[in-house]
Amino acid sequence: MSNGDKKADLAGPGIGTYEEVEKILPNDYDPLISPREVQEAITAVKGYIEENLSKELNLIRVECPLIVDVKSGVNDYLDRDGSRTPIEFHISNDYDKNPIDAQVVQAATKWKRFALKQFGMKPGEGLYTDMRAVRKDYFLDHDHSAYVDQWDWERVITAEDRNLEFLTGVVKRIWKVLHGAGQYAKELFPKLADPKFPDFPEELTFLHAEEILEMFPDLPRKQRETEVLKKYPAIFIYGIGWTLADGYPHEMRAADYDDWVTPTVSKDGRPMHGLNGDILVWNPVTRRRHELSSMGIRVNADTLRQQLEITGQLDFLNYPYHQGIISGDLPLSVGGGIGQSRTYMYLLRRAHLGECSVTVWPQVLKDMCAKRHIHVLE
Repeated sequence: MSNGDKKADLAGPGIGTYEEVEKILPNDYDPLISPREVQEAITAVKGYIEENLSKELNLIRVECPLIVDVKSGVNDYLDRDGSRTPIEFHISNDYDKNPIDAQVVQAATKWKRFALKQFGMKPGEGLYTDMRAVRKDYFLDHDHSAYVDQWDWERVITAEDRNLEFLTGVVKRIWKVLHGAGQYAKELFPKLADPKFPDFPEELTFLHAEEILEMFPDLPRKQRETEVLKKYPAIFIYGIGWTLADGYPHEMRAADYDDWVTPTVSKDGRPMHGLNGDILVWNPVTRRRHELSSMGIRVNADTLRQQLEITGQLDFLNYPYHQGIISGDLPLSVGGGIGQSRTYMYLLRRAHLGECSVTVWPQVLKDMCAKRHIHVLE
């Protein structure tokens, strides 16, 4: 595997061409429940997840922005190479006497730390929000859309909580909720319990990105994830963003929210890095890797500076959000995003994201889906 192949796999999700999409869409798809039942199931699963996520992590629901002021610095740039930029527009307002340059959010990752302060959250308390975003630079395939819906959540922590043991406990609680939602969906719609699909795994397997690279040193990131998921069908990958032994991070991560530089130690005593990670599962319908959630303990003043220096973005320290972290005005936190339509797609045994959310798809994709009994919503 060439270094070029590894580098191309770092930033930006999706497959890349519709010739490739045509190869990976299942040809034997037989939906277990009807489109109408999917909508009923989404309502039930959404309620279950929100209620139980709130209980497990002590969260309240809050409103979140769809648009933010450019000057705030709170928009999410998703990676560190500038390849995925937000939609930006000018609000002339008052004949341009009091204008605002605004952006459509790509995620509420950074905004949530402001919100924790705004709502007076204390350690152990947090919030979640029904986040909607637009990511115009995604390639639109079977599980990536320009329209993004997430449960974005954030919780105040103490300095003593900034360790892998604490992060692991949070991840286990989230998986308990997602697994429970799958069981709940099967109770409501027994056809989802079809024996041709394995049950949802009860436990996650926790692995460091460094360990997965050691298992498959010649494969790029997505292929490494695919191979490890064949063995462990539900995993959490620690340490996404730190440069690994092959000279590349497992995947690009922005420098100003998740902490991916803090030294840690693996279970067998080896030095590792990063207080963040992703939940991935094996999707038996698409027979592919399927990411459900990205999360992490957030940067503090020291690790924010370190990460911005590594990425050559120290000028970001001029933004109010970054100043709030440096000054300690914003609380320490842990947080993440759980893909809503991604989760429904997995739990309801669907082959395409467009069966769970309404957005735009190119005609070429709609046509190849229709031939396979995959009917995307419009």
